[in-house]
Amino acid sequence: MTDTSSSESSGSPDRRNSPLLSTGRRTQESGDGGSGDGAPNNGPADPTPSGSGGTTGEGVDRRIEKKLITPRRVVLATIALLAVAGLAYLVWTTATGGQALNVDREKITISAVERGPFQEFISVTATVRPERTVYLDAVEGGRVEELYVREGAMVEAGQPILRLSNNDLRLSVLNSEAQVAEQQSNMEQLKLQMEQQSLSLQQQLAQMEYQISRLSREFARQERLYGKNLISQEEYLNTKDELNYQQRRLDLTRSAYVQDSLAQQSRLANMRQTEQRLQRNYDVLRESMSNLRVTAPISGQLTALDAEIGQIINSGARLGQVDKVDSYKLRAQIDEFYIERVRRGQVATTQAIGGTEYAMEVTRVYPEVESGQFEVDLRFTENAPSNAVRRGQSIRLKLELGSPEEAILLSRGGFYQSTGGNWAFVLTEGGDEAVRREIRLGRQNPNHFEVQSGLQPGDRVVTSSYDTFGEADRLVLD
Repeated sequence: MTDTSSSESSGSPDRRNSPLLSTGRRTQESGDGGSGDGAPNNGPADPTPSGSGGTTGEGVDRRIEKKLITPRRVVLATIALLAVAGLAYLVWTTATGGQALNVDREKITISAVERGPFQEFISVTATVRPERTVYLDAVEGGRVEELYVREGAMVEAGQPILRLSNNDLRLSVLNSEAQVAEQQSNMEQLKLQMEQQSLSLQQQLAQMEYQISRLSREFARQERLYGKNLISQEEYLNTKDELNYQQRRLDLTRSAYVQDSLAQQSRLANMRQTEQRLQRNYDVLRESMSNLRVTAPISGQLTALDAEIGQIINSGARLGQVDKVDSYKLRAQIDEFYIERVRRGQVATTQAIGGTEYAMEVTRVYPEVESGQFEVDLRFTENAPSNAVRRGQSIRLKLELGSPEEAILLSRGGFYQSTGGNWAFVLTEGGDEAVRREIRLGRQNPNHFEVQSGLQPGDRVVTSSYDTFGEADRLVLD
């Protein structure tokens, strides 16, 4: 037995070491996963002896094993796992109504949606001002000599408030008065001169008329004598020439008298106009002197007076003002966004003044825009609360921008800053939860939003701030 095995083993070395036998053995070992006796094979996969590897070329047919776990397979598996997890979370949140958040009911504000008149208005702050204010300006400059009243006093129209002095103005008045007197004196002298010249010319005319009358009689007498040849021709002609000369002289003197009278009258008229101008200048200066005494233009309260005795006041300087305090108006500053929507005649309502709200009307809209705001004046449409308001007091107003319209209303709240009016948490019928709902809001006033879609009267909405709700899709109210 021993010999036979040995012979077989030694007699077939070529068959043991052949490539075909080696490949078949490797295949059998790989398929069996172990040796013939059932023991695990922890050795190398290639059973070929090391002594024959270099001579037979069996290394070319060696099988390379692939790794099961690679970095690429890890990344792909992770992505797939996350996608499955996200899909599962989405399905779960959809089935359960979204991500829920427990909220204390006492810490939120819930408002009911209702139908009612929507009045678009804006809240503005107005300042109380007197219905009429008259400023005190120094028409003429000067030095303050006397103060008759103090700031805050009640004054009557025409009552003196202060007195100024101005020596330059006083000298101007005196000079103007002297010029008027001088011009009047010149006019009187001209009138006297004109009268004297008139008398002189009248005397000359009378003398000429007398000479002509005498010569006319003499000429008539000599003409009869000459006709009877009782006088010489030369004597006759001399008398005739003298008569013609005196008549021509009379005509020229009368013409000169008329022209001289016209010239004198024109000169007198010019002097009279000059005198009138000087008189007007004098009256203006006298009025300026009267302006040195500052008086109250209207009856009211002297609410400002910037003057002290001895102070030099320049011409045109603002001294103070007098307010008519029996009636008031309000002046409000409004954002320039509303400048096209504010008109005269619009109605406003004040906050409670002394427990009563007062209706007001826009009386004037100032077109100037400064620092992004423009101003309007409003008056009380009924008796003003004169005992409850004071000059400079601030009062809140609601200024209406249009007529009331029927609409679905939602109270204003902090939710608008978080959602922009695009969605809101609406309570379910049971009132234990609030779910997210898409809505659309329109116009707004300081109290309400106008609901255009997504809500109906009777719905209850969480209108407080959503800043602490995170990404919650529904609120569970405790």
